Amino acid sequence: MSSSVLVKAFLDSDSETFSYVVSDPITNKGVVIDPVLDFDYKSGRTATTSAQTMLDYITAEQLDIEWVLETHAHADHLSGAPFFREQIGAKVAIGTEIKQVQKIFKEVFNLEKEFLPNGDVFDRLFDDGDVLQVGNLTIRIMHTPGHTPADLAYIVNEEVVFVGDTLFMPDVGTARCDFPGGDARTLYQSIHKLLALPDHMPMYVCHDYPPEGRSHEYETTVAKQRAENIHVGGGATEDEFVAKREARDATLEMPRLILPSIQVNIRAGHMPPAEDNGKVYFKLPINQL
Repeated sequence: MSSSVLVKAFLDSDSETFSYVVSDPITNKGVVIDPVLDFDYKSGRTATTSAQTMLDYITAEQLDIEWVLETHAHADHLSGAPFFREQIGAKVAIGTEIKQVQKIFKEVFNLEKEFLPNGDVFDRLFDDGDVLQVGNLTIRIMHTPGHTPADLAYIVNEEVVFVGDTLFMPDVGTARCDFPGGDARTLYQSIHKLLALPDHMPMYVCHDYPPEGRSHEYETTVAKQRAENIHVGGGATEDEFVAKREARDATLEMPRLILPSIQVNIRAGHMPPAEDNGKVYFKLPINQL
């Protein structure tokens, strides 16, 4: 880990999600990446236990967190971004192609007419190549579509990269591409943008689904991914990858929390509007995914 970029990982064991606090040790300014809102599907209850653990670290280290950075609209957990906005005033950012994702799922869920797929619920929408400055952290934005149209990677000080769901640990492989707007050939191209980064660069993943025999891990390197990733490593061609990825996707169930997660995450982590009884509800589309 570079001394100019401090990375603290937090595992939400329920969704097997890694969230990160990334900070500059000189100015103590930083960002949160992909925070989780705890959600019990059986009861419909939310909690902020995971986010509070991150906030406790932020407080203890006296960090000034300016932004929550989402790598994409997650399908496996609800975003905890609003917690950090409310508690410490952090702004929330995502890729500009979230507008395409919002449009797709506004139709899937038949959302209220007031919900506009224009990205305005986020504080900033990033384009490929944009740069965000936070203290001495220079965060370069890389658009990495394929899993969804809006996926991003965040490259910090050209020293470390946070890849979201695009790549997992080498022995797990790559993101699925069978969600609405996903595409395996597009993912292959995005992955090769990441694999063109320097060999030694640490790569931090958003999820780990460890094979039997090892515990959860979150850090690898570009070189290890290029050589060892079971889906795209070892010089796999685009056609080989697409065949392997699409065959794998055909065997996968939908993520357990995809239906509630998407409804929240395309709203920057906010819940749907309350109905006339003052209560909030999720929709359950039938035979659509």
